[in-house]
Amino acid sequence: MATVAKQDLRHKSKVVVDGTDRAPARAMLRAVGLQDDDFKKPFVAVANLASDVTPCNMHLDRLAQKVKQGVRDAKSVPFLFGTITISDGISMGTEGMKASLVSREVIADSIETVTFGESMDALIVVAACDKNMPGAMMAIARLNVPSLFFYGGSILPGHFKGDDINIQDMFEACGAFSRGNLSFEDLVAMERVACPGEGACAGMFTANTMSSAIEAMGMSIPGAASIPAVDPRNEDMAMSAGQVVYNLLDKGINPRDIMTRKAFENAITVVMAMGGSTNAVLHLLAIAHEADVPLTIDDFNEIGDRTPYLTDLRPAGRFVMSDVDKAGGVPVIMNQLLEAGLLHGDCMTVTGKTIAENLEAFDMQPDSRVIYPATSPRSATGGLVILKGNLAPDGAVIKVSGTKHVQHEGPARVFDGERPAFDAVVNGDIKDGDVVVIRYEGPKGGPGMQEMLSVTGAIVGAGLGDTTMLITDGRFSGATRGPCIGHVAPEAMVGGPIGVLREGDIITVDVANRELNVKLSDAELAQRSAEWKAPPPNYSTGVLAKYAKMVSSASIGAVTTADL
Repeated sequence: MATVAKQDLRHKSKVVVDGTDRAPARAMLRAVGLQDDDFKKPFVAVANLASDVTPCNMHLDRLAQKVKQGVRDAKSVPFLFGTITISDGISMGTEGMKASLVSREVIADSIETVTFGESMDALIVVAACDKNMPGAMMAIARLNVPSLFFYGGSILPGHFKGDDINIQDMFEACGAFSRGNLSFEDLVAMERVACPGEGACAGMFTANTMSSAIEAMGMSIPGAASIPAVDPRNEDMAMSAGQVVYNLLDKGINPRDIMTRKAFENAITVVMAMGGSTNAVLHLLAIAHEADVPLTIDDFNEIGDRTPYLTDLRPAGRFVMSDVDKAGGVPVIMNQLLEAGLLHGDCMTVTGKTIAENLEAFDMQPDSRVIYPATSPRSATGGLVILKGNLAPDGAVIKVSGTKHVQHEGPARVFDGERPAFDAVVNGDIKDGDVVVIRYEGPKGGPGMQEMLSVTGAIVGAGLGDTTMLITDGRFSGATRGPCIGHVAPEAMVGGPIGVLREGDIITVDVANRELNVKLSDAELAQRSAEWKAPPPNYSTGVLAKYAKMVSSASIGAVTTADL
C-alpha cells in the first residue's frame, strides 16, 4: 500500500530554510535554538504586546509563554516578538493621548512587518488594551496567513464603600471633586482601589467591546472574550492556541475565509446587543478595509435597528465583564441572537467549525440580570446610532445605551481643543442646556482623534450629564456615558461644518430621526466655509505629522493609506 506524503505546512517559511543557499539563514536560526527537525515544521509568529505601561498588558508575557509552549506541543516553531501599546487611561487628558489612535497603525504595521519580513507561516497575537486589538486584527487581515487573536482578559472591579468601582468612576470622581461633591480623602481612597491588578478596563469599554466583536467574528477561541485576566483558564486557553493555529494551517483556512461580510455583520450585531463602545465603529470599519470587505458607516444603523440590547453593563448599566463571564460569557448572548435569527450561524471560525456549531457547546440561558433574553431585551434596538445632517454630512456616532437624553436643542459653546473645554467644565462655565463643541481633534486635526473621557467624566461628575450635550470630531472612551456625539465628519481640519461653528449657534440633535444639525441656512454655511482657513498643523515632524498626512476620515475608519 502506497504511503501518502504528509502535507508540507510551511507555506511561507520554506523559502527561508530550504536549500544549500539558505545555510546562512539556518545558521542564524540555530543560534536562537532551532534543531534539525525544526526546519521541517511550520513557523508561527507570536506577537506579544506585553508592557509595564498599563495594567491591561502587564501580564501578557506569562500568557505569551504559554502560547509558545502550545505552539511547540503542536509540532510547530514559535517566534516571539514584541510591539507597542499606549495606555489611554493614563494618557487621557494629556497631549500624549493623541498618540493612542496612532498606535493602532504602528501596531498593525509592526506585526505585518515582522510576520511578512520573516516569512512566517502563521500568526498568534496576544493583546489586551484598546488599540492593541484592532491593530492586531488589521495586521491579520492584511497578512492573510492562518491566524488567531488571543485576548489577555479584563481587570476585576475594585471596591469602595461597599460598591464595585472601576476606572470610569475615577474620571467621574474628578468632576465631582471639582464641584465640591466629593472630598479629597474619598478621591484618593477611590484611586487606591479602583484598579486592583492586571487586565484591561472592566466594563463594556473598548477593550471588552473588541474582544466580544472578535469572538463574534470567529477569530478567537469561543468563550475566551469574557474571561478575567487573573483567571487560570486564560493560561489553558493560551496553551490551546498552538493547536488551533496548526489546524488552520492543516485545513488551509486563512483569515479572509473567516472575516467575511457576514462575519462583520455578526460582530456589529454583538456590539449592538452588548451596548459596546463607539470606538467599535471606527475599528470595525478599519479592519474591514484591511480585509477588503465592503462595510460602511450606514451599516451600523441598519444592523442596530434590528438588534435588541441585551446586557446591563457599565458604563450604561451596573455590571462589568467578569459578571458576563459568570453569566456564561459572550456565547450566551450569541446564542440568543442566533435563536432570534440575527446571527449568521454558517460563518466559519478559527476552530474550523461554524458559529452555530461552536455555540452548541454552550447551553447556559440568560440570567435576566446581566444578560437578558432576546424575547425580553432591555430595549428593542442596539446601543449605537449613526447621526447625519448639515453638521455631520458624513456621519457621527452616539452611544444611546449610555443616555436617555436623545433630543436636544441648545447654544454651541465652541472650543478649539479638549483642554479649554475641560477647564470650562471644572470652572463651572458650562450650564444646563449648553452644547459643548470640541473641534480640531479629528484624525488629522489633533492629530490622532484623542478620546474625551476627561471632559465627559467631568461633565457627569459635575451633574450635567443629563442636560448638556458634547459634540466633537474627536472620539470617546468606551467608558464615556451621557449625551455625547463623536467622530463628526468631515472634521474641522479639512473644512467640515463643525469648523465654522460660532459661539451661540443653535445645535439640534434628534436621535429618533438620526439627525445632527445646526440652525443655519445653506447659504450661511457656504459663506462661512468660503471664509474658513485651515490652521497650521500641530505637528510638522515625527510620527504624528506622518500620521496626519496619511490618515483618512473617521467615517471610513481613520485608516492610513498611501492613496490619499
